[in-house]
Amino acid sequence: MAAQYTLKVLADFAAAHTLRDYPGACNRMHGHNWKIEAEVVATQLNAVGMAIDFKDIKREVRAIAKSLDHYYLNELEPFLEINPTAENIAQYFFRELAQRINTETVSVSALTLWETERACVRYSEV
Repeated sequence: MAAQYTLKVLADFAAAHTLRDYPGACNRMHGHNWKIEAEVVATQLNAVGMAIDFKDIKREVRAIAKSLDHYYLNELEPFLEINPTAENIAQYFFRELAQRINTETVSVSALTLWETERACVRYSEV
């Protein structure tokens, strides 16, 4: 059986959004302190014995979070056309991170976005 390593890092950001066409209070502007849990899988280790340095994953996750931090998400790409739901934000974050760190042996496997302490969405492309 082939080896697989799963690495996880956490980050956070604060942002506001409005859910267009939503039949409830979330159709008004409101904010969240979002938490991101990024999962990365690797199939081999480098010469140092690492799959990928945690600091490299953290740097990219934090950079993406910073691009959303303290913004009204509805005014940012790609949320001009699609609702900035937790599901869509998780997909966006996953794909952005994958573009930055995926290699032949390392890839983003899942992205969990926590909207509150008790509600999250986990996005993956399997």
